[in-house]
Amino acid sequence: MKKFLSALLLATVVALSASAQQKLPTAEELAKKNVDELETRLKLSSTQKGVVYNYAYSFAKEQVALMKKQQATGYNDEEVAKIYRLSNETNKSIKAVLKPEQAIEYDKIIEERLSGIDPKKKKKRKKGEEEEKVVGIEGLKSIKEN
Repeated sequence: MKKFLSALLLATVVALSASAQQKLPTAEELAKKNVDELETRLKLSSTQKGVVYNYAYSFAKEQVALMKKQQATGYNDEEVAKIYRLSNETNKSIKAVLKPEQAIEYDKIIEERLSGIDPKKKKKRKKGEEEEKVVGIEGLKSIKEN
């Protein structure tokens, strides 16, 4: 019985350490990926790209810190709420440096991200067929289920 419990404990420790060692993206990687997409879709000038990168990098640092903290200590509603607030502030700051037509497209990008739409994998609909959108908390729940 002791050997069984020891083996079970060892297996649990190995499984937990393996899951804890998942490679988290760095803040630089997250910011670069975000800015590259925005540069392509919004046709950012070099000045806009630099400013947007700074905002995205600051947000990504907080995001990575939260992911690491959650891996170590578990889920915390207050920390998640803080990230949502920071996300909203970052979006406002980014929109402030965009031209009006870019801001409209940026809103579309944010809406796609929140609804889980991948612009690279848009599926073609039949003529006259509309896409079903699920918004709010139900939309977020459906993303987790997929």
